[in-house]
Order: sequence, then structure tokens, then C-alpha cells
Amino acid sequence: MADVKKVATRASYGEALVELGAERDDFVVLDADLAAATQTGKFKAAYPERFYDCGIAESNMVGIAAGVAAAGKKVFCSTFAMFAAGRAFEQVRNSIGYPHLNVNICATHAGISVGEDGASHQCNEDIALMRTIPGMTVIVPSDDTEAKAAVRAALDFDGPVYMRLGRLAVPVVNDPETYDFQIGKGVTLREGTDVTLVATGLMVAAALEAADALAEKGVSAEVINIHTIKPLDEELVRASAKKTGRVVTCEEHSVIGGLGDAVLGALAAEPVPVRKVGVQDVFGESGPAVDLLHKYGLDAEGIVSQTLDFLGK
Repeated sequence: MADVKKVATRASYGEALVELGAERDDFVVLDADLAAATQTGKFKAAYPERFYDCGIAESNMVGIAAGVAAAGKKVFCSTFAMFAAGRAFEQVRNSIGYPHLNVNICATHAGISVGEDGASHQCNEDIALMRTIPGMTVIVPSDDTEAKAAVRAALDFDGPVYMRLGRLAVPVVNDPETYDFQIGKGVTLREGTDVTLVATGLMVAAALEAADALAEKGVSAEVINIHTIKPLDEELVRASAKKTGRVVTCEEHSVIGGLGDAVLGALAAEPVPVRKVGVQDVFGESGPAVDLLHKYGLDAEGIVSQTLDFLGK
């Protein structure tokens, strides 16, 4: 996919905010002194009167977001995933989740692909944390097209949303002219008969590449993009699992509490063998993002290797 257009979903988020800002004025954007990194700085430059820098005080930012939402405004608030889901968890739970407010927590720099910032900033637990909050919707866009569509959908969604965005530029796999994004609805990107690859985030492009490589080895892989992990499109997952008889989940997140466990929950009533490709209960480390993804088996090669092992080939 070397010649495919690549865009970081955090950049897509910043661009989507500016586009929406030109269309409507019923929302504000908050950031915790990371506007350049989270890309909310684009909105700040265009609409400074609707942007608030809350400083390096993430928990306080979440409290402010809750107050603004309670007063009737829609809110986007951003910082790194480690701080949004980790440091501010109590405030997200009690101030946003409990009153079920219309706050969109758009967290960037999630996962191993944060790269050189190392384990302290590579949040591989955020999906698990956010899934546990009652009423919280969890979205992980796969590319530029999906991220922009998700931001638009989140603005008019009723209730809190946690959106996971990445630092690394990733291939654009969805056609912006035809793509139809719906919260809670997965997308079948490729039909297959031998195994289902259920992927989210940057692992979607990797799963498509892996499907090509598996085909060369005589394995027909179905590829499903699950951009909304909560609520999960259980009907689509079950139908595909029934069709292929084997499921491999692919996520740039801990195998504990993320997409893999959500899929296992959906398949509990009709057991199907599942292999979880993800971060295996370890912390990350500092290094180039692409090298780290390879080391931890979170690329096409890793998916192919683990899928073949799972299938006994």
C-alpha cells in the first residue's frame, strides 16, 4: 500500500471540525494544551471565539465540557488517549457518563503507533476503560474518510462519545464519494469463506492487506470493519462467524477488554473459535511506529502469521 494516500486520523479530525464550524455554531472545542498535536489548533485558528484551551489539566477540561454540555451546547474535547481515558477517567464517568451528556471525547495518540513517546503515552487500555462506562459510545475510525464522517455523526448523536484517533498516517481505504457511515453498523469490506478478520482502526488496512496475502496461500478471508466497538454490530459479526466458522480480531489495543472481548461476548451464545490479534498484556516501548507495529504483530504480516497458525496451516 506504499502508493496509497495516507492521512493520520487526528488530522482528519481537525479538518472536520473546521468544516463543521463553517456550517454551524452550536458547538465548542476544548483542548488541554495539545492543540497542535490533537489538530484542534486548526479550529482555534478559524474560530477562536469557540475554542478554549484548558491547560495541562485534563480532568478540569472534562468538568468544563460537562458544564458547557449541561448548559445546552455540544462539545468536542481533546487530549491524548492516555490522559482522556486514563487520567480523567473519574470525571468522564461521573461528570459526562452518569448524566449522559452530549460530549464528544476525541482522544488522539492512542496505541503502540504513538511510537517514540514510549509506554507512558501508548495507551492500549482506553477502549476497555471507555466500554465499561454505561451509555458511552466508542468509535475507532479506520481512515481519513471514516474519521471525518464519524466526527459529523458524533455531533448530532444523543449521548457521550469516545472517539479514538491516531498519530500515524494510515492508508485511506474508504471511498469518500460512496462511504456511508452509521454509528453502530459494521462494514463488510471483503467477502470470504474460510475465516473472518474483524478489524478496527489502523488494523483495517492491515487486515485488507493480510487478506490479499492469505488468498495467495489458498485462504479466503472475509474482512469486516468494526468502527463502532460499542454498541457492537453483533448481527453482522454473528452472521460472518456462522459463515466462515473462524474469527480473528485485529486491534491496536490490549487483547484484554477491547474489540476481541466485545466480539467474544457477541459470539458467546453461538460459540465460534476466536483468535485475538492485539497487544498481549504487555506495555509498549519507544521506537518508530511502523517498527513497533511489526514487532508486536500488528501489521499484515502479523495477521497472516497468526491466522495461518490459528487455522493449523
